[in-house]
Amino acid sequence: MKLVNFVCFMFSTFLAFSQVSYADEASDIQKLQTRWAEIKYKTAKNEQEKSYAALAEEAEHLRNASTSSPYLIWEAIIRSTYAGAKGGLGALDQVKQAKKLLEQSIKTDPSALNGSAYTSLGTLYYQVPGWPIGFGDEKQAKTMLLKGLSYNPDGIDSNYFYGDFLLKQKQYPEALAALEKALIAPPRPGRELADEGRKQEIAEKLKEVQKHLK
Repeated sequence: MKLVNFVCFMFSTFLAFSQVSYADEASDIQKLQTRWAEIKYKTAKNEQEKSYAALAEEAEHLRNASTSSPYLIWEAIIRSTYAGAKGGLGALDQVKQAKKLLEQSIKTDPSALNGSAYTSLGTLYYQVPGWPIGFGDEKQAKTMLLKGLSYNPDGIDSNYFYGDFLLKQKQYPEALAALEKALIAPPRPGRELADEGRKQEIAEKLKEVQKHLK
């Protein structure tokens, strides 16, 4: 009887700890997402690099405490965006770190955050220069982006980045379809600012596509 009580106690303790850990992770990720959106869509361009650098440090600290996929993915996203704000060859170190984090996330849990690691990795592959400067690879980009879409076929980001890739490939009708799908993606609770900013970016890409289709 004592053994049964002990097992029940240990199970309930583990369950309570798991629930607290999950709640902490969800709160951490929400904070990173919100701050990222504030920097990207509300912060002056000349202040973004410094702000992203600070956020990347915070994300790394959280990831060191827990290597679960959401932490890996969000540190990678922040470092990727930081690289864009930084620009030049000095940004390569950030995107290389982001690539490693995303690859680790895929090995740990490929389905995490609706396959966001695949979408983010695919984005890096088409935005980063190819060899000998970087690791850019259009074939890999398409593979990763389509994999991301397989996990999140109706998502705003998965469709936006695939549409942007197709635009750069001059596949204008296909790009139009992907971007229009991104525009009508379901809203993400708690990510209103990110959705608003992304829709503005989608609208700009749609104008560019439509110019080529005239």
